[in-house]
Amino acid sequence: MMSSVTNCPVPVEQQPLNEYEELKNSWLFRDCTLTWREYITKMLWIWGLSWLVASPMAAASFAPHKYFAHFILISAAGASIGIVLAIARLYLGWSYIRDRLQSPIIFYEESGWYDGQTWTKPEEVLTRDRLVVSYQIKPIFQRLQLTKAFLAMLFVAGTIVWHLV
Repeated sequence: MMSSVTNCPVPVEQQPLNEYEELKNSWLFRDCTLTWREYITKMLWIWGLSWLVASPMAAASFAPHKYFAHFILISAAGASIGIVLAIARLYLGWSYIRDRLQSPIIFYEESGWYDGQTWTKPEEVLTRDRLVVSYQIKPIFQRLQLTKAFLAMLFVAGTIVWHLV
């Protein structure tokens, strides 16, 4: 297996497995690999920081002293935009890496955008990369899908409560 990787013409930083390691260790993306408790804590931090932006805008539309329930609901919904944007960014980043790992042919640039090349992965490299997708990246997508489903349920619940208030 090592001989195929050492004969790989793809620059080290553009090899899919190295891109995966770099993404896995980067600031926002490593949050997906944490325990559920730590992951939820990070998402709540993003939501809380987004609340600081959303609540003054909500207060301009619904004065908290008059329409407290509406103010809370619209602030929470506005703050959720931060979570939605973070989830979208996580999904796009992990999708790119998943696609690079699953693909049998890798596009890479030797020195710039004008001299792109392709490399066909040997079978053992392709198998290794697909195992990483199956056992490392697939659980991340399941977590992101559960997060999206939970957010959708919260939006539905918020809409119902809005109409009842």
